[in-house]
Amino acid sequence: MLKMICMAATLGVAASSPALADELEFQGRRAQAQALDDGSFVLRWPQGERRIAAQPMRTHTASPLFDALFALAQQEMADDRVEAIRDPAFNAGKPVPCACFETGERWPYVWTRDVSFAADLALAQLEPERTRNALRFKLSAARDGRTPGLFVAQDTGSGGSWPISSDRVVWFFAARGLLDDKPFAEEVWQALQATIAQDRHAVFDAQIGLYRGETSFLDWREQTYPDWTREDVRFIAESFALSTNVLHYQALRLAEQLARQHGDARAAQYAQWADALRQAIDGRFWDARSSQYVSYLGSAAHPVRYAKVDLLGLSLGVLADVFPPQRARLALRNYPMVAGGSPVVWPQEAAQPIYHNRAVWPFVSAYALRAARALDDAPRIALELQSLMRGSALAGSNMENYEMQSLAVHVEEGARSGPVVNSPRQLWSVAGYLSAVREGVFGLSAAGNVQPKLPRSLLPLLFGEAKQIVLEQGARRYVLQRPANDTGELLVAGRIERQGQTTLVQLVGRNADLTPPPRPEQVFAPQTPQAPVAQQLGNTYRIGIPEGTTLYLDGRALDASAHWDLPDDGVLHMLSLTRRRDGLESLHSPSLTLGPLQRLPGSQRWSWRPARAGVHRVSLRYRNDNGPINTGVTAAVKQLVLECPGKPAQSQVIVMPHSVGEQLSTQVTFDAVAGQACTFRLENGFNMSALAHFARYNGGRGGRDGVVNAAQVSALLVGPAARVEVAP
Repeated sequence: MLKMICMAATLGVAASSPALADELEFQGRRAQAQALDDGSFVLRWPQGERRIAAQPMRTHTASPLFDALFALAQQEMADDRVEAIRDPAFNAGKPVPCACFETGERWPYVWTRDVSFAADLALAQLEPERTRNALRFKLSAARDGRTPGLFVAQDTGSGGSWPISSDRVVWFFAARGLLDDKPFAEEVWQALQATIAQDRHAVFDAQIGLYRGETSFLDWREQTYPDWTREDVRFIAESFALSTNVLHYQALRLAEQLARQHGDARAAQYAQWADALRQAIDGRFWDARSSQYVSYLGSAAHPVRYAKVDLLGLSLGVLADVFPPQRARLALRNYPMVAGGSPVVWPQEAAQPIYHNRAVWPFVSAYALRAARALDDAPRIALELQSLMRGSALAGSNMENYEMQSLAVHVEEGARSGPVVNSPRQLWSVAGYLSAVREGVFGLSAAGNVQPKLPRSLLPLLFGEAKQIVLEQGARRYVLQRPANDTGELLVAGRIERQGQTTLVQLVGRNADLTPPPRPEQVFAPQTPQAPVAQQLGNTYRIGIPEGTTLYLDGRALDASAHWDLPDDGVLHMLSLTRRRDGLESLHSPSLTLGPLQRLPGSQRWSWRPARAGVHRVSLRYRNDNGPINTGVTAAVKQLVLECPGKPAQSQVIVMPHSVGEQLSTQVTFDAVAGQACTFRLENGFNMSALAHFARYNGGRGGRDGVVNAAQVSALLVGPAARVEVAP
């Protein structure tokens, strides 16, 4: 009983009196709901009051506030239904017909990532046809006259979009729940084949075994990546993100499934790719020191783990079964909590404003709730449910994000104020809340099964003294019956009876680990150090190691202090520093490259005679001012071809994101034989401006003005590569 009282107290709801379950108090702020006889509610919160009409689905619990917030989520889903969408950067701000969903009150357009996660959480089950319409809006053929197929659009983003950002495959994560419509299923199959092939060619790294590209949803560079990426996103294009790779894994599994249904021999290939990717994700991202899966890794030349974890990537990995069960449980249990719930990243960056940094995002909390249910993590289930309730109750809406400690929609801290961007009735937050009630509390799955997993500590809030709680969904009723005794910390389905349209579930207790998530005092990472500095002493480089820092060389940490002497062995090496303090590690410094690097002037074609055999790393010196660093669709994507006598031509995709001045492109590798007269040449590639979807884009180049895939190249840089560990 003590555990129940403690959890009810943390929710701000009195355990001893069900009548008080109409109120919630958190850090001196109070929300209250009143149920009216006609099925409607009145919700009051610190900044206002609103009437919520009776909704198609209804819960009957001991908490009018809980019931009201479920009605609020349905009302806001209805408010997000539109017949046309608009955005200033598309169609000159004029409406575009689409019987679909807008992204939120302040975002009246359809974005691939937002609608896909929202669909997976709830919309695909509740409004399948409108959800299909929204997803179809993000499918596109090419307009370049030479690229066949149907593709998922990667929205405007860092450095000019794809392939710096490569999580567009989240679309398939949503589509898999909507395949009962044959025409749509055929579109999914067509888009899956073309998009997977294109991504395999452009963003898969065979050496590392992972797909390159930005973290899914965490797309504001310096918010979660090192501050030095603010004006140089090349690193992001070369890095490997946990969340994005899990989404690629899910896309491959769907491709395997659909290929088998179509009798397509590629099913075996998709399965093999998925199996290998699953192994690489587990092996590459697991950090044994922290018992966590890190959010992202460095480039193939320097594949270090960055000391940042993110809740979405972790939750998606748990739900995709890409982690071994023991590691999955350990990682989720070790993910830190704060007063407001689970922040979307850990640790925080002290110099950054509140947005992804220092924030709780309800849709991510909903995925963490799903993951906690999958792992029978009772404390995390309770934590995410309470966080979701508090956020929407105290804001009077399903906002996109909240400051992590206070769950405020804005905290004033000068330059660090935030959340910097926010919106009421944000679609994925609305879907997250609907998922939390239907699935998180009542255990209703997409397949129609009822598998509740309720912490016993939530009985006072939801049941009070009542014998049952009810979810009404149209003619269907789902009834959870109070457990008969006090044994077991996690309440699951015992006897299940179906009486016509009513499903009766007798809850029974199961033993569960009640270890709460950690709540560290230190929430901020140490400041990122400057790049290492090297001094050449004869045939040796001496690299200084400032006190409190760790030096990394070619993807591995060195056990050294004060300095490290690196022999000049005729190959390129990459080095970086991190700083450690109070048990936390900073993000990596900018990298330092040491070794022989040959510069070949030119813009399109270069002659080259390798001095030694083996693998060489190649990049371009370029400028791309076709758009700002943070948005657009005109990242320059080219094919760099190497031709040497007597050998087949080698070709690699090389990327030149939008830049601030002149900088380096992504690195690619080629094999060479010493002394041969070889030629590099640059050929055209494919970027998002080549999709017909962006023909109405007017927020920058590559839209109404046609396909733009160009950069000003001044030189090619090439040097022998150091050996870096192969994929696990």
